Amino acid sequence: MTSFLLKLIAMVTMVIDHVADAYFKKTTEFNLIGRIAFPIFAFQISEGYTHTKNLKKYFLRLFLFAIISQIPFMLFRSIFANDVCLNIFFTLFFGMLAIFAYDNILKSSFQLVKNNKVNTCIKYAIGVFFAIIIGILAELLKFDYGFFGIAIIFIFYVFRNNKILMTAFFSISCIIRYAINILMYGYNNLYVLLCLFTILPIVFILLYNGKQGKKIKYILYAFYPIHLLIIYFIFGILT
Repeated sequence: MTSFLLKLIAMVTMVIDHVADAYFKKTTEFNLIGRIAFPIFAFQISEGYTHTKNLKKYFLRLFLFAIISQIPFMLFRSIFANDVCLNIFFTLFFGMLAIFAYDNILKSSFQLVKNNKVNTCIKYAIGVFFAIIIGILAELLKFDYGFFGIAIIFIFYVFRNNKILMTAFFSISCIIRYAINILMYGYNNLYVLLCLFTILPIVFILLYNGKQGKKIKYILYAFYPIHLLIIYFIFGILT
């Protein structure tokens, strides 16, 4: 499975999710398919960071579309919610920032102790600590997917060369996320189903063959704010 096919699956399932949000104005069983989208986008950030030729442009592109997409995102959310939060591009930007901080800490030459193994462990701990801080900021600033979004982007990068650990930590993160929902709001079968469908995209990710396929980079970026505006026009104005 190529990167192009993964992105296509994510785009289609994202549209289904957002249409369900706009039509039903609450989370229902129709949003289950939509849970597939974000983990794929999160994985693509990890892959993009690894393979990009120009990291500065990548960061700039994510930030630019975060700004561009905010008004369409707020209009879309106004159909079914009154709260204010930041769109998914901010989450992806911060997720890559967490990867960047972690990666540079590991590559740094500083030594706190003479023992190389201990020093490496300390670097890993500091890198994870920075990722957690970034995740907390994403939660406090009300990014779409919040701390969970940063966590799975980080997991996909850290365990990119070990599919077993990547699958395990990703699945555990999904379970913890919905377990928190159950503890806060009470048991609901829908939470269990949402958890299972959030884990489901790991199947597609494991089938990824490392090839790019067709290039749709800018189409994908533009698609996000455009489809939100279309949904707002249909469900927010015409209905």
